[in-house]
Amino acid sequence: MAEVKSHEFDGFLKRKPLPARLFLVYGPDRGLVSERAAALAAASGVDLADAFSVIKLDATEIGSHAGKLMDEMNAIGLFGGERLVWIRNAGSEKGVSDALEMLTAMPSGDCTLLIEAGDLKKGSALRKAAESAAQAIAIACYADDGRALQALIDQELSAEGLRISPAARERLMETIGGDRLASRNEVRKLALYCRGKEVVEEQDVEEIVGDASAISTDDAIDAILKGDREGFLHAIQKIVSSKTPVFLVLQGCLRQFQLLEIMRAEMDEKRAPAGQVMATLGRHLHFRRKPIVENALKAWTAPAIRRESQRLQAAILQSRQRPALEDTIAMQTMLATVLQSGRR
Repeated sequence: MAEVKSHEFDGFLKRKPLPARLFLVYGPDRGLVSERAAALAAASGVDLADAFSVIKLDATEIGSHAGKLMDEMNAIGLFGGERLVWIRNAGSEKGVSDALEMLTAMPSGDCTLLIEAGDLKKGSALRKAAESAAQAIAIACYADDGRALQALIDQELSAEGLRISPAARERLMETIGGDRLASRNEVRKLALYCRGKEVVEEQDVEEIVGDASAISTDDAIDAILKGDREGFLHAIQKIVSSKTPVFLVLQGCLRQFQLLEIMRAEMDEKRAPAGQVMATLGRHLHFRRKPIVENALKAWTAPAIRRESQRLQAAILQSRQRPALEDTIAMQTMLATVLQSGRR
């Protein structure tokens, strides 16, 4: 397996031809997943304007039927030549992971497979199929860090011959970062607004740039932990608008409660304060989230956290068994958790 790290992607894309024909692009930043998948498609050498050469499918169309994807991969184009099969919104669909596993055991042909997926757990069937094969390349897409955001700002503004003042840069950094496409669109909007000027000032940012930092599952999860019903609904609205599946929020909520369960057990076993446990088991959390998680840790008892984790797990299983009701199940479950948090 060749794993391409985030900072290596631009260099990898310049390799001609690309060293593989099976790609899995996944992660919580759906905008970045979409952007990198489009870049890989453009670099594949396939004519993207040719409807006979590019087959786009939603993962739900494949479901558990690996044969459908295998048929598409083995089909011959109407006019011959290379083809691209592009799968979107992949997750736990057995047919997609099974087909990928079969394809990695076969000699590579003239067809490229490109799979866009959400935030996949390590050990999930789809990640396992890609990561255990030498013929596949897995590309993880996580929210941009400070360095990546700085590079994005400089790239977009310099293309319009603009510079940006330190104060404006700092203000802009506060409002972007949750989703790559949303962030890029906001910077492009700013550049268009400032066309004809030499320097972007802080006032320009405040007048034209919206909040693109909150298109992230973290904001919805934090609202759940705080018992903030209105904040949760606002975050969900932005998530839906960004085309991010609501199911990812449910998954993230479960992971958060699983972490709370571990932390609370550590507190009870060692009779340690929440702050001390956060300093060890919560080091990886963003500094803005730490006070929220610490307060939740104080408010929830171990048995209550365990019950909530079990309820979230049951909801995830139910949503997988009844995909048509996935969003409804996720929303009802998380709203119930928000109310539970509010009571505490």
